[in-house]
Amino acid sequence: MKQYLDLLQHILDKGIYKGDRTGTGTYSTFGYQMRFNLQDGFPLVTTKKVYLKGIIHELLWFLKGDTNIKYLVDNNVNIWNEWPFEIFKKSKDYQGETLAEFVEKIKTDNQFASIYGELGPVYGHQWRNFNGVDQITELISQIKTNPNSRRLIISAWNPAEVNAMALPPCHCFIQFYVVNNQLSCQLYQRSADTFLGVPFNIASYSLLTMMIAQVCNLELGDFVHTFGDVHLYSNHIEQAKLQLSRQPFPLPTMKINPAVKNIFDFKYEDFTLENYQSHPAIKAEVAV
Repeated sequence: MKQYLDLLQHILDKGIYKGDRTGTGTYSTFGYQMRFNLQDGFPLVTTKKVYLKGIIHELLWFLKGDTNIKYLVDNNVNIWNEWPFEIFKKSKDYQGETLAEFVEKIKTDNQFASIYGELGPVYGHQWRNFNGVDQITELISQIKTNPNSRRLIISAWNPAEVNAMALPPCHCFIQFYVVNNQLSCQLYQRSADTFLGVPFNIASYSLLTMMIAQVCNLELGDFVHTFGDVHLYSNHIEQAKLQLSRQPFPLPTMKINPAVKNIFDFKYEDFTLENYQSHPAIKAEVAV
């Protein structure tokens, strides 16, 4: 994962301090691109342990078209909790609950979850119901029937609904490309939390590419990751430097159940990561 370490170093070397929506502050650069050959191994960061369970469940949640965190918290995936909690804190029903108490209510109270676990029309909604269009179904059909198309695109950025989302999409535009029976994917990410978010994003969209390749009977090509505002939060600088001091391990291998032939039939148990060596996890606060 030299590509990711090079990105961290690039921001440390070139980043300009900017204020931001969260009040935390970032060191930011604009415009950067990484490329990963998916035949070289699964691009999961090895200079810190990455929470693969969260990546897989979030991706399956997107593909379901789900926009409520209950599925995630029921599977002990807590990466989206802060945003609905902040909304809940502004409601008439808030009685001083902590984040942990809020999550427990989401798990145990279906009515509460239906109201306060909802994020609005975020990724899953846009993927499966963008103004009535199921973009995933349409994409699979087009790849199978018209692989030379230059319109193999999924957009999560819907201007008509951005203001209704708890968090507008950061990874917002995806294009697929088929040549020599290989499927490649390019993601445009308008805003990238390089320490916490980007390792998730690399693995998630690489895995999505692998899943689509399998159901379309294609080989693997590249995952290309293109950024707009790519930044390190001001309270992630030391964590980034720690990663840069570590020697990366060889990439692991992701095995996918070959029996699955429909993109919507994948389950968590269909994925097995082999030979993943990593340095210990590094804690950092998420900016909300």
